[in-house]
Amino acid sequence: MRTPITAALAVLALGGLTGLTACASSETSSGADGADKKIAVAATDTECEVATAELTAGTSTFTVTNNGSKVTEFYVYAAGDRVMGEVENIVPGLTRDMVVELPPGMYEATCKPGMTGKGIRNPLKVSGEHKPLTDDAQLAEAVAGYKRYVKSQSDVLLVKTKEFADAVKAGDIDKAKQLYPVARTYWERIEPVAEIFGDLDPAIDARENDVAEGEEWTGFHRIEKDLWVKKDISGDGPLADKLMADVTTIVEKANATELSPVQLANGAKELLDEVATGKITGEEDRYSHTDLWDFDANLQGSKAAIQALRPVLEERAPDLVKTLDEKFAAAEQALGRHRSGDGWQLHTELSKDDLRLLSDAINALSEPISKVAAVVAK
Repeated sequence: MRTPITAALAVLALGGLTGLTACASSETSSGADGADKKIAVAATDTECEVATAELTAGTSTFTVTNNGSKVTEFYVYAAGDRVMGEVENIVPGLTRDMVVELPPGMYEATCKPGMTGKGIRNPLKVSGEHKPLTDDAQLAEAVAGYKRYVKSQSDVLLVKTKEFADAVKAGDIDKAKQLYPVARTYWERIEPVAEIFGDLDPAIDARENDVAEGEEWTGFHRIEKDLWVKKDISGDGPLADKLMADVTTIVEKANATELSPVQLANGAKELLDEVATGKITGEEDRYSHTDLWDFDANLQGSKAAIQALRPVLEERAPDLVKTLDEKFAAAEQALGRHRSGDGWQLHTELSKDDLRLLSDAINALSEPISKVAAVVAK
């Protein structure tokens, strides 16, 4: 979920992510290999200058530089605001790459200064023949395997969200508090897929400061605030019903959508970014402080995407696979120190040193994961 500038700056205070600070060339080219196409994007608080409005179909890399004063993010949208690719939390002065596979069609290249609203949109026409990455049998099986994972997690997400919504509607605050981090676990594991679908993700997972002026705040975090701060959920029945309806819709869409192998790679990185900018700082579950449940879910979801791609990575980049295995194990070990019964310690129970060690573990894992999309797009 989108993170405000305070969270992004807090990440930098904790040491930041190497993967977030790696700059890339702004040169634009269009070689025969789609992965060679690099499109420079210059973002400010009021402008989104994309180097080209036309591309040939295939994989391309958008190199986004934030020259403004606000944290920004960059998206490529298909019709209906379907997200084809995204990169979030680009702090001022930072450059980040986004690899995306685009079939022929019309898209919108979009910067979102402040990470709210509809953003500054640029038409993007993609034409020419498209040979999908999934024409490769290994990549096709990677996507199929990951979709099986998404199906398994989304099935349980429906069950646990219903239990949570029913507890809210019954006014059972204690039960709803117990179920809140459990339901979110299954949501957080598949969030990169959920984020593909326009406004559904923010309807389910927006924090109060993520909501644009004039829009209604709904979803998990609205109910979270009522549970832990207001301590009154007597009027939250409609919110619970909407949450259940939105989760049901997004599960149906997630299980039906076609995915690119590049989306798996980008999703694995996005989940680590979620940890770095929301869970480490305590921004995500700011009322319940159950951030480590989300942290674990993001880590496991990232690992699942990489595991789906593993046969391809072992063939194309075996040294990278070894590094990823080591860094995942180290991150899991660092997090495992904060187990508490069947769950996790509250964020407020962690010291600054605890948070720094967790940040360092995610930093070390994020750097090699940032290389996966380029390997997949070869």
